[in-house]
Amino acid sequence: MSSPLLAVSGLTKRYRRGGKTIAAVDDISFHIEPGETLALAGPSGSGKSTIARLVLRLIEPDAGHIEFEGGDFLSLNGAALRARRARLQMVFQDPLAAFNPRAMVARVLDDPLRTHGVASRPERTRRIAALLERVGLSADLAARAIHEVSGGQRQRIAIARAIATKPSLIVLDEAVSALDVSVRRQILQLLLDLQRQERIAYLFISHDLGVISAIAHRVVILDAGRVAESGNARAVIGAPQSAIGKALVAAAPKLNRTSQGAADRQ
Repeated sequence: MSSPLLAVSGLTKRYRRGGKTIAAVDDISFHIEPGETLALAGPSGSGKSTIARLVLRLIEPDAGHIEFEGGDFLSLNGAALRARRARLQMVFQDPLAAFNPRAMVARVLDDPLRTHGVASRPERTRRIAALLERVGLSADLAARAIHEVSGGQRQRIAIARAIATKPSLIVLDEAVSALDVSVRRQILQLLLDLQRQERIAYLFISHDLGVISAIAHRVVILDAGRVAESGNARAVIGAPQSAIGKALVAAAPKLNRTSQGAADRQ
């Protein structure tokens, strides 16, 4: 049996606030297979984004293990860590905040190609155009500044940047929550298309079970930094067992699943 792409076990992160120790993430374990979408769901403060930052090693855990592509991810440092990060990318909720708003689109997409040595300098202009077209945008957009394009276009650019290094896993932290419903459906369909064609795995973080039902194979529902329940996304969303799961389902807006939704592919 092959190893999972990502395996997280006993992950814990504590903070000191007002003289008290608070466990933002408390003994969390999960795994993601190649080409699979695992969703982390929960209300604000449940630990979703902290887990994302721990998986990406933007912060370090107090306890636990992270294995990525068969190796101990927490043991990597320096050049080895930078090299492995090419295979693990992120799409944030607000690309306008994540990017320099005055930066040209071409520069935003050129940075990962240059940093990770994905393409030579003469090749990078062609690769940038191909990335834009891959996410449904015109290559002409490369000459625009980030602040000059729409929210939906910015999120497509963020996805183009994420796939530039040919990652095996992309972490998406509330990546569609700021978009209107029609644009949200388009971005979800783009993510599904990329996953089907490139076998990219997603760690998809959201408070919205309606969106999760459109894209996730499995879901982990969090409450106060701990796992409340987990399992097949369709089964959990259809009949949640935990109090927080029931509350999230009751609050979920009606969102029709895309024709290729992950729940329909299970």
